[in-house]
Amino acid sequence: MSTLPADTDGSATTPPTEALSGQGLVRDVVVVGGCGHVGLPLALALARSGLRVSVFDINPESVDQVNAGQLPFDEAGAAETLMAARASEMLVASTNPNVISTAENVIVVIGTPVDEHLNPSPQAVPNAIAGFVDHLRAGQLIILRSTLYPGVTALVERLLRERGLEVDVAFCPERIAEGRAMAELFSLPQIVSARTRPTLDRATTLFRRLTGDIVELEPEEAELAKLFTNTWRYIKFATANQLYMIANDFGLDFERIRSAITHNYPRAADMPAAGFAAGPCLFKDTMQLAAFNNNQFTLGHASMMINEGMPLYVVARLEREYDLANMIIGILGMAFKGESDDIRSSLSYKLKRILAFKAKSVLCTDPYVTVDPNLTPLDEVLRQADLLVVGAPHDRYATLDTTLPVIDLFDIRGKGVRV
Repeated sequence: MSTLPADTDGSATTPPTEALSGQGLVRDVVVVGGCGHVGLPLALALARSGLRVSVFDINPESVDQVNAGQLPFDEAGAAETLMAARASEMLVASTNPNVISTAENVIVVIGTPVDEHLNPSPQAVPNAIAGFVDHLRAGQLIILRSTLYPGVTALVERLLRERGLEVDVAFCPERIAEGRAMAELFSLPQIVSARTRPTLDRATTLFRRLTGDIVELEPEEAELAKLFTNTWRYIKFATANQLYMIANDFGLDFERIRSAITHNYPRAADMPAAGFAAGPCLFKDTMQLAAFNNNQFTLGHASMMINEGMPLYVVARLEREYDLANMIIGILGMAFKGESDDIRSSLSYKLKRILAFKAKSVLCTDPYVTVDPNLTPLDEVLRQADLLVVGAPHDRYATLDTTLPVIDLFDIRGKGVRV
């Protein structure tokens, strides 16, 4: 491999394999924060492609589960891949940060969070990297993977440059949907961004292990591309929810109208159904984009008010029809979306809090969620409840046999039930 020229942004000046020789290089890739919903599927996909992968995570329970061949969360198709990767020792997990120095490629899946006031924390990712920077080595490729507030890639580059580290930095945002990762990592185009051609080539070479469809951008373009993607989806869900409210308030069936609109009509084919639009990304990323634009984002803020207001809307409508104060309400599904076990930012919990104030009592159930000790078995909910509300559209609720009234704004039951 020929020597790379020095770049003003601190890119590598020596070949990666030479820079790491003699330093215990035993893995091709290490995924930092790799036992979560973003990192672990990527680690498994890379291991399946023939790379030797280490997963570094500070959660010892998750690390033990991965090393035992058990998934810490549900992800379709991942369990078999994990068992195979562990059997072949192509993937190992560790809580020891020393593993970060053992791979040519370091993928960091730490993203920019927002605080309780919905303000992004741009220093969170640089601060996290500063926590393990002593384990980085010259010649490595550092790939930032999760959602970044615009400008964070530049902050990371500056941090590493100030530490005197001759490493390459790329931002290659993940684009998967939970539950589809093991298919979409191989089927979706991968956005790759970096300051220099050599760094772009290194990142492209890595991700071509998964897909041949590579899209190149500048880092700031890629940061906005990630935010735009999630914000676009959030706005679409808000549009559908607002239309649902309009139809519902006039006693009409939104899903029947939507089905007519989308039937063999491609210009409306992407109109989503109504429902709770939540989860760990869409709301957060929309608020990050608003902050980036000096809080001048009318569409984003309106979408937040609509989507976050859906539980309040449902309860307000229920109060018109039912004496909630004397009723036990059962919520079916506490995950943030159907066929998931992930409760992060789930609006079912907002619905629970509102109903706990309005109703006699609230019982919650979910067939997948394992982290909430307060859930009630489904049969017990059906026995005690006076009314059911679908919180997450799990498939099994579509054919639930019950004589209780079911409020189902997702309309997974296909009964056109309105609130």
